[in-house]
Amino acid sequence: MSLFPEIDVKHLTMAELEAALDHLRAAPKDEGVVELIVRRPRTDHREVLEQGEFDPVKGLIGDSWCMRPSSKTPDHSPHPEMQINIMNSRVTALVAQQKDRWPLAGDQLYVDMDLSKANLPAGSQIAIGSVVLEVTPPPHTGCQKFVARFGMDAMKFVNSPVGKELCLRGINARIVQGGVIRVGETVRKVL
Repeated sequence: MSLFPEIDVKHLTMAELEAALDHLRAAPKDEGVVELIVRRPRTDHREVLEQGEFDPVKGLIGDSWCMRPSSKTPDHSPHPEMQINIMNSRVTALVAQQKDRWPLAGDQLYVDMDLSKANLPAGSQIAIGSVVLEVTPPPHTGCQKFVARFGMDAMKFVNSPVGKELCLRGINARIVQGGVIRVGETVRKVL
């Protein structure tokens, strides 16, 4: 599916976004749930999946990560520490305002779980079924597409000092152990 045509959605103001902080901070710390899996087969295309196969070398099977050059690696190969992008579903619901707009954020996994640096610092591991993911150090920040889709205040909100501490834009991870992840499965903090 090509990215959805932009429908007329009012972008939230900073005050509206900040009013949701208590709700965002209340996300589960040790066990959450997978709310959405999205594969990005090519630029500006999304496939919403009920389940996805995650491979330590190829990433999410069918996702373009393994073909996307990175300016952050010496040989411009796909960045191994940016293999999987994970976003808190509460934040996604807030900025997207409609579930069918969640994939516009551009992440592969949307989970109801506290992704903050205090709860899941780099090196932490989470398990989803047989899959184990390790949080990696590179920060996950928004881009111009995020601004276009969710508004400048949303970008400033997720990249504010509080937003960065809570990892509101999400986190990067690498696959330690592969397998299948299904929507509705439990996400557990293991390290």
